[in-house]
Amino acid sequence: MTTAIAATPELAAEADARFAGVADPVEQALAVLRWAGETFGDGFAVTSSMADGLLAHLASRAVPGVHVVFLDTGYHFAETIGTRDWVSGVMPITLVNVLPERTVAQQDAEHGPELHRRDPDLCCSLRKVQPLARALAGYVAWGSGVRRDESPTRAGTRVVDWDAKRGMVKVNPLAAWTQEHVDAYTAEHRVPVNPLQEVGYASIGCAPCTRPVAPGEDPRAGRWAGRGKTECGLHL
Repeated sequence: MTTAIAATPELAAEADARFAGVADPVEQALAVLRWAGETFGDGFAVTSSMADGLLAHLASRAVPGVHVVFLDTGYHFAETIGTRDWVSGVMPITLVNVLPERTVAQQDAEHGPELHRRDPDLCCSLRKVQPLARALAGYVAWGSGVRRDESPTRAGTRVVDWDAKRGMVKVNPLAAWTQEHVDAYTAEHRVPVNPLQEVGYASIGCAPCTRPVAPGEDPRAGRWAGRGKTECGLHL
């Protein structure tokens, strides 16, 4: 892959200062995505959990043909796989479907059944963190759909940041968005939305580790409920 410029912490800090001043959330998201596409060329990709097609839609407007990385963990709801196929079928993106090194059956044989219940951190590492690291090895910058309002652990999210763990620039185009912004944009542009959202799934991950949330609960309260775990490790 080619890139127009080297990715550095200084570049990330300079860009964050520049785009943090864009007041309109939609314009901010599109501006930072255009910058990433122009700066890093095909060395830039975005990720999507397919809770909806919002980030993919914005990225395809800013960078037509953009690579959208989806972690196909083997534990997804059927609705999530359907949303992935829906998004890739109607938007000008290049879907990058990433599989873990082992199938669920192979993982069960090696670690025992239901590793997600006994050691969710290890399961996330094997089925999400390590596959993403392999997938992003061919890029120099990546984008995520993380928002500040999703949880206290994400409240300090920058629009452009330095991913020191991976040595990459990380852009978070939706950092300043609220749920109201999300709802308005998806309605205006008829963006595909995972049907599970209609039945209370505010944050959608693997089926065994995700439940609907009650009114007033933190949007991510349904992830690893009762375990004191709030992140899979992709964004830490």
